[in-house]
Amino acid sequence: MRRREFLRTGLAGLSLPQLLAMRARAGTPSTGERTALIVVWLQGGASHLESYDPKPDAPAEIRGPFGSIATKAEGVRISELLPLHAAVADKFTILRSLSHSGFCHQQGNQQMFTGHPEQTLKLKPDHPDLMCIAHRARSDPSRRVPSYVGVNPIPYLGSAYLGPAFEPFGVYGDPNAPGFSVPGIGLADPAEIARLERRKGLATGFDGLLRAMDDPAQSQAFDSFQRQAFALTTGPEARRAFDLDKEDPRLRDRYGRNTWGQRCLLARRLVEAGVDLVATSLDGPLCGRIGNWDDHAVNHHVFDAMKTRCQYFDQAVSALIEDVHARGLDRRVLVVVTGEFGRTPKISYDKDSASGVKQPGRDHWPRAVSLLMSGGGIPGGQVVGATDPHGADVTRRRVGVRDFLATIYRHLGIDAESLVINDRTGRPVLALPEGSPIPELTRA
Repeated sequence: MRRREFLRTGLAGLSLPQLLAMRARAGTPSTGERTALIVVWLQGGASHLESYDPKPDAPAEIRGPFGSIATKAEGVRISELLPLHAAVADKFTILRSLSHSGFCHQQGNQQMFTGHPEQTLKLKPDHPDLMCIAHRARSDPSRRVPSYVGVNPIPYLGSAYLGPAFEPFGVYGDPNAPGFSVPGIGLADPAEIARLERRKGLATGFDGLLRAMDDPAQSQAFDSFQRQAFALTTGPEARRAFDLDKEDPRLRDRYGRNTWGQRCLLARRLVEAGVDLVATSLDGPLCGRIGNWDDHAVNHHVFDAMKTRCQYFDQAVSALIEDVHARGLDRRVLVVVTGEFGRTPKISYDKDSASGVKQPGRDHWPRAVSLLMSGGGIPGGQVVGATDPHGADVTRRRVGVRDFLATIYRHLGIDAESLVINDRTGRPVLALPEGSPIPELTRA
């Protein structure tokens, strides 16, 4: 991409003074703490009936083989597949009444994080997602760690007309693998740093010839991101933040010595080091044959798959919640655990596409989505909303995706109701056209 085109698409939607003003007021609520967000994403859509909204008294064609268990929170019951969640239920709140209209994965992901009622299948959204908007509002190029990190980033999301500068810093691979490292972070070789310094000097001199014709404000903004990129590449701070070997081995064991456990541990480590936004997808081999939570009967035996994967999921998420609270991060760090939708209450049957064996499954169901929130100053031990006895439809406290997003924006200290961004045509667009924070899920 040519430099002028990059600046036009990546930085022209907001003036530098407006951007700096947003940064000045973003992310610092009345407590004075800089807030942060961790999203643990279950790509494919986890079954709410086998996780946070079990229906053990429903008919056999609905309930499945698993029961529910009591938790540390009085009156709150969750699936028996999540005993470690149950032990820390006083530290989280379950929302059982989110509903939207995105019946496919692209639509679900994009509705959940843009708040726009997307109905077509698109690999990237027409509007920027919450994390990219928050990245822009809160970016401080003087900081020496990234503002937004995707530890295996959430698919189908993106910065749209904000431009590529506000996409997540992507971390791929398996953090549990021996010798895991993040390429391009914190060079340790002085000779490499010296060579990069020389290249930086050459690039600066060359760019100076072009900038006289460019908007100075845009050039200044672009330079600030160049400086941050250089700091990430050469400074030790980012390298330390990504180094899981610095953690106590016993804590690594508590999270689980597997991909999901170490992704969640890395997420906690990053927010503690100063990263504002971390999103991590729990997918891949631990999910089963197709590598996600999309438990159609042709993909997975839903109950065998949930029983297998929940042991890793339960350990990783409960350890993350416990760790965030134990370190005193729970006032400023909000943890959100969700997928793009729930699964159909009625069990379906079809032949597995690989073996040909007939097996049970559950299909897409955005009419009833359950999710977990912990930290962020939210009181724990609560359940917000309810679904009918089959888990099919919301019966109490229906919540839309814009209310969900308004809740997160509030935590991040961003006034999304008045934040205006220019789209590709220059038309002003509200970051969040409507929606109200959920009272039970905001800072006490």
